[in-house]
Amino acid sequence: MRSISVSRRASLKVIAATAPSLFAGPLLAQTTANPPAEKADYTIRIATGLVDLADDRIVSTTLYNGQFPGPLLRLREGKRVVVDVHNDTDTPELLHWHGQMIPSDVDGASEEGTPFIPAHGMRRIAFVPKPAGFRFYHTHVPAYDDLNRGTYTGQAGPVYIEPANNSGAYDREVFLVLKEFLPSFSRGGDMAMDFLVGDPIKTLQDIGQKADDQFKGPKGYEVGYDLFSINGKMLGHGDPIRVKQGERVLFHVLNASAGEIRSLALPGHVFRIVALDGNLVPTPADVPVLWLGTAERISAIVEMNRPGVWVMGDLADDDRGHGMGIVVEYADAKGEPQWQKPQPYKWDYTIFGKSDATPASPDQTFDVMVVKHNGADNGFNQWLLNGEAFSMTAMKPAYTVHEGGRYRFKFHNASDDIHPLHLHRHSFELVRVGGKPTAGVIKDVVMLGGFQDVEFDFVANNPGPTLFHCHQQLHMDFGFMAMVNYA
Repeated sequence: MRSISVSRRASLKVIAATAPSLFAGPLLAQTTANPPAEKADYTIRIATGLVDLADDRIVSTTLYNGQFPGPLLRLREGKRVVVDVHNDTDTPELLHWHGQMIPSDVDGASEEGTPFIPAHGMRRIAFVPKPAGFRFYHTHVPAYDDLNRGTYTGQAGPVYIEPANNSGAYDREVFLVLKEFLPSFSRGGDMAMDFLVGDPIKTLQDIGQKADDQFKGPKGYEVGYDLFSINGKMLGHGDPIRVKQGERVLFHVLNASAGEIRSLALPGHVFRIVALDGNLVPTPADVPVLWLGTAERISAIVEMNRPGVWVMGDLADDDRGHGMGIVVEYADAKGEPQWQKPQPYKWDYTIFGKSDATPASPDQTFDVMVVKHNGADNGFNQWLLNGEAFSMTAMKPAYTVHEGGRYRFKFHNASDDIHPLHLHRHSFELVRVGGKPTAGVIKDVVMLGGFQDVEFDFVANNPGPTLFHCHQQLHMDFGFMAMVNYA
């Protein structure tokens, strides 16, 4: 299988970015419909193209620069970059720079005031990349019931922002982008939740049951997929990841799904996680399996110490059987790729934090109750935050913050779904996950378990309209969004 691989000799080596300061200042940016004469550093073209997943599996979808994933962009922290984005499609588009602290008008969300890239038009964008680490870019248009729009398409690409000063002990980097294709609607379906640490909370189950009793119709539409891939290739097609015994390979893994939770295991090996969402973790830890919510990124070092030909793949047999995997092949190893399912493992963000530290006290706390109304919006589940589904007209619900203040969000999930929560233009510090306190883990996406709570803090250090949402496309399209506005 094809992998995006960067040799040690080809570029500066870093294990991950320096964890971003919660108090970093705003960045320079510009957006113009009529770009100046200076040469762009990168050009991205949005257009329909083909993804050659396998010899007999070719998918037509919208892509960046005619490929999936979109080209890897390696930027330098603090060095201004100019990007020309051309939209060769018939509909307006948005390109979101996920995980970066940049101004609202270039972040890539219309709710924040970013202009659309017009159909058959272009927009020049300039900004200073920050913070360092593994980020990515993707479309941010709503899809609703159109599976040819939004993140159901192939519009996603990795970004690596090199830190100004840092180096690391590994031999090679490999970028892996996980993605499903050929989406279709189905009714209902239960999401597996037993991989997350934490027990369901009875009061949240009771609230969820009350909502279910009120909306007794069939469960709302969900999205399933026929084909699965890593770096645009189904398992068994394309080139393998070729390694040597004794190598330390740094894997940068991105879940670019529109709504699926993904797992990844490599039989006989362990992942030493050094960064989450591009930010160094206070306590690197070895795990047998990676779990990634939609839009999460993990950077992990694997010591290649078990020669053979292996399948690195999803724990779900059906998804792996339909392509969600990639072959890892040691030098001089022969034979068919082998798969061995690891022992059950609970994903726990808190093991990467500081066990002896306590986050600073917030200036204000926002309590948010998440409730699902089954099939209430033309057959789609409707999502409410404190009883309110997001309105594009009123731009509510909304929360007001003051620059420099520290704010705590406490989310209470009265549904049986996992929600990958994402805050634009800021990073946040995890405070409590699955009932366990933690400190020092900096992220921009966190999974909120079914009938569980999660708490995180962020510092209001990047003024401007800021979007918050669940990164599951169906959820954000049908109510699971809010605005954070600076006073």
